[in-house]
Amino acid sequence: MDKLIFHVDVNSAFLSWTAVKMLKEEPGSIDLRTIPSAIGGDVSKRHGVITACSIPAKKQGVRTGEPVMRALEKCPSLRLFPSDFKTYREYSAKFIDILKKYALAVEQVSIDEAYLDMTGTDEPITKAEKIKEEIYESLGFTVNIGISTIKLLAKMASDFEKPDKVHTLMHDEIVTKMWPLPVEDLIYIGKQKAKKLRQMNINTISDLAHVSDKKLSKEFKNQAKQMKEYAQGIDNSKVAEQEEIKSVGREVTLKYNTSDEEKLKEEIYK
Repeated sequence: MDKLIFHVDVNSAFLSWTAVKMLKEEPGSIDLRTIPSAIGGDVSKRHGVITACSIPAKKQGVRTGEPVMRALEKCPSLRLFPSDFKTYREYSAKFIDILKKYALAVEQVSIDEAYLDMTGTDEPITKAEKIKEEIYESLGFTVNIGISTIKLLAKMASDFEKPDKVHTLMHDEIVTKMWPLPVEDLIYIGKQKAKKLRQMNINTISDLAHVSDKKLSKEFKNQAKQMKEYAQGIDNSKVAEQEEIKSVGREVTLKYNTSDEEKLKEEIYK
């Protein structure tokens, strides 16, 4: 039996959880997700970096990972809120509890995302919609769910159109759904790798999947094999349950070389 893997990712987690908390404490107050708003930095001193932002903020050019002052230059009406790790931990725990009701195994990979082993599930899209709806109805925030037979492709699928969506990326969909994407959209390809790849005229994930091993190895050495395998949709890692995350890290330099909000995560494992 083929494996069936879901990747569940909270949409703009830090901002969403702050918004839900505020609505709970002040019923009828404005939903931060509907106005230009963001989480990050020292709000009183207006320094630091943006760690999450709303869709209206994104439409005005605000991006996760950029300095707060630059974001305010783009969007003077931007409402800023400080990090609230206690709230993040609470909502993360409730989120994972719901996932555990549905899956054979749950691997939490960060405070706001997890892989689910759903092998044997009939009608996976229907089941994913049910999970997504329960999270929203019970907790008040939305998630994206990617569905595939391997973790890599499930993760890629969850990064497709957002928010509040379910997407599939099976092996027979790689050619049409994944290969046409820009090479930097492949997970684990940051800005520096993407820049080098584009200098080599490798512009799409398809280009990377079909480049010669010799050409790629010359530039990327030991990383080349895995990069090409990912582009080809090859990933043998399994969903592995692990201990509950003990803490949420302080705001630190984000480890992903990208401005895509959903790929930027706080370092939370200590």
